[in-house]
Amino acid sequence: MEYTPPPLFKQGPSARVRLAFFVALSVGLLFLDARYGAMEIVRQAVGTALYPVQRIAGLPVEFSTGIGEYLTTLDTLKQENQELTKIQLQDKQRLHELQTLKAENEKLRKLLGVGSTLQVKRSILSEIVSDARDPFSRKIIIGKGLIQGVREGMPVIDELGLLGQVTRSFPSRAEVSLITDKEQIIPVESLRNGLRSVAYGGLDGGLLELRFMAANADIEENDLLVTSGLDGVYPRGIPVARVLRVERNSRYAFASIFCEPIAGVERHRFVLVLDTFREELPAGEAAAVVPQAPNPSKQNPTTSPTANSDKALPNGSKPKTSTAGGGNGR
Repeated sequence: MEYTPPPLFKQGPSARVRLAFFVALSVGLLFLDARYGAMEIVRQAVGTALYPVQRIAGLPVEFSTGIGEYLTTLDTLKQENQELTKIQLQDKQRLHELQTLKAENEKLRKLLGVGSTLQVKRSILSEIVSDARDPFSRKIIIGKGLIQGVREGMPVIDELGLLGQVTRSFPSRAEVSLITDKEQIIPVESLRNGLRSVAYGGLDGGLLELRFMAANADIEENDLLVTSGLDGVYPRGIPVARVLRVERNSRYAFASIFCEPIAGVERHRFVLVLDTFREELPAGEAAAVVPQAPNPSKQNPTTSPTANSDKALPNGSKPKTSTAGGGNGR
């Protein structure tokens, strides 16, 4: 029985012959490509045909690389965003501090300018430390006291007007009663016509009241009231309040006049304490200023010192003396 191999396994040239043929073909193609560039077109054609396959084969690597870069970029952007947000908040805080310092600087300039225009011995700049503990009074505590020369009775102002008066002084602190306090009474006058009155504190809403003003008094709304200086405590001309409302009733002899303080009673941080105390003259200068009474014995040598004596008796009456003409003097 004859055996015939299938077509796939048909015998052809031997393996060695085929190896030698392909080696010679490869060497020939390499020589032609290196010498004349004959395989350039073939390479371009093969590269063009295999480009989609290369792209598809490289997609997993590119996808994984892109995911890693995206996550890294996202984390970097998140950190940069947090840093920029922090820097922005710090810049805003610095901006607020600068604005606050600018506003305080302007207020201090105005405050020192007001203090230099007043006729006072000196002025002491101080900062408001806290409010008083008494909830039923309107008082504040400032950070200057007896050590710095702050004494009871000194007026306190801000850059707008009169703020109050020092009512209690400690070594390094002082208590200031605001003009809206119920115990404060301030002599004022109208800047428009010079009409004098007295402003009382203690009203609800932080208002002042002009009491005992006649119903027909020449006082109008928006009139500016300044210190009159008659009490010897407050220098004249410091703005105190502005007339807010005038109520006149024919059944009453006095008008109800309510005023709004001009100074920032509950708004400011720095104040100026005015030293209005006058220095007492030395004993020698005081004796030189006071005129001495004339000596009766030198004016009329004919009369005796006893007859012309002007001394008072213990009960306050003067002794009866006779004059040179013999009459009785009283």
